[in-house]
Amino acid sequence: MPNLLNALLGGLTLLISGVACFLTAWIIVPAPTFALLPLGVGAPEVSPWLIVANAIAALLALRSVRKGWLFRLVLVFSFFSLIISTLPLSQFAAANQQAAKSMETALGADYLSVSRLSALLRLQTALAQASKQKASEQITSIAGDDASMPEPPMRAKPFILMDAFRGIPEQPVRITAGIQFAAPDGVPLTLTVYHPPQVDKQLALYPTIVVIYGGAWQRGSPNDDAPFSRYMAARGYTVVAIDYRHAPQYRFPAQLDDVKTALTYIQQHATELEVDLERLALMGRSAGAHLAMLAAYQPSRIPIRAVVNYYGPVDLAKGYYDLPSPDPINSRAVLNALLGGTPEQFPELYRQASPYNYVGQPMLTYGSRDRPSGSVTASPVVPSLLIYGGRDHLVQAKFGRALYERLKATGTRAVWIEIPWAEHVFDKVFNGVSNQLALYYTERFLAWALK
Repeated sequence: MPNLLNALLGGLTLLISGVACFLTAWIIVPAPTFALLPLGVGAPEVSPWLIVANAIAALLALRSVRKGWLFRLVLVFSFFSLIISTLPLSQFAAANQQAAKSMETALGADYLSVSRLSALLRLQTALAQASKQKASEQITSIAGDDASMPEPPMRAKPFILMDAFRGIPEQPVRITAGIQFAAPDGVPLTLTVYHPPQVDKQLALYPTIVVIYGGAWQRGSPNDDAPFSRYMAARGYTVVAIDYRHAPQYRFPAQLDDVKTALTYIQQHATELEVDLERLALMGRSAGAHLAMLAAYQPSRIPIRAVVNYYGPVDLAKGYYDLPSPDPINSRAVLNALLGGTPEQFPELYRQASPYNYVGQPMLTYGSRDRPSGSVTASPVVPSLLIYGGRDHLVQAKFGRALYERLKATGTRAVWIEIPWAEHVFDKVFNGVSNQLALYYTERFLAWALK
């Protein structure tokens, strides 16, 4: 029996060590293919779990090291794997310090108190069902005495270790899905609305975030990234996630047309959607961030207060030639599908489809695929939050950084956050190390912008 237990323990040691070492390797090894990309995305985000797994494997191997060379080798691999698995957390303090400095530089030294008060006001609005006067008096008292201000409904810290294991707690919200706002060429386009919890039969208007999903302009739905939308709705925002037509069947500017149509619909139905049109921001991920920037950096009938860009393409022509290595998504094929050809074939279209070109200089707006319709001057543009992964192999962080520098040069309030260990779509792991950092500053930026 002892021999059987030892054999089982040895097998368990090999299994835990092998799996932990394999997963940990993706923290530093870029995914060469799209099929392997989830490993490159997920490994850094679950690194606290990998630390535990590698530590257990090392301890088990140490216990069995006298059994021979195999377990000594396992011990060595587990030790080095343990070191690698600590890389995201070891870089966290520096990344957080850079993010905090960028926020303060762009938004002012008092942005924290402004965003905290904004969050508190949203909370009081949601809770003031029968005692509006009392709530108003309480807000006035709190606004005059910052030291007495209770903690608003925002994350207390940029990283909470317990949340990395248990998940970020959810709160109930109201969700209405499948609202059709248009049907261009017979393609039904819908939006999903996330409302703060119902506290009153009387409709209220809430600061609003219009969210645009990513997916290489070829896939996705308004129901994507629901954890973020639920999270923000629970904190007093109306979140409207919108749809658009997909490439290659529909090429640019169809996608931007659909975003603008959705914004018009939101404007026309603001009351029933519980949207405060005076406090509206756009937010997108990847391809959605590209569309959000294009919509935010051009004149609009709706006053857009800010834009949040999670790893969005900003200069499509440069991105076509300056490819990441490896290139798991085949970037040129994606751009060909969106724009119908190369930058040599459609130079003006590539310019018109690049948010970078709408910042700081006159720029021709699109009319059709072959003929521009006019010109605009977009300098400065709306306040912008740019968050990129330092190990992004789909949209390289250097392009986002170039846009940030151009925004600053125009006098635009812009915040740059680069997460050194993060890959593309890092926020798919909602409670991951990277998204906790991004979420902490995103909600503060939005609270400041939509105050």
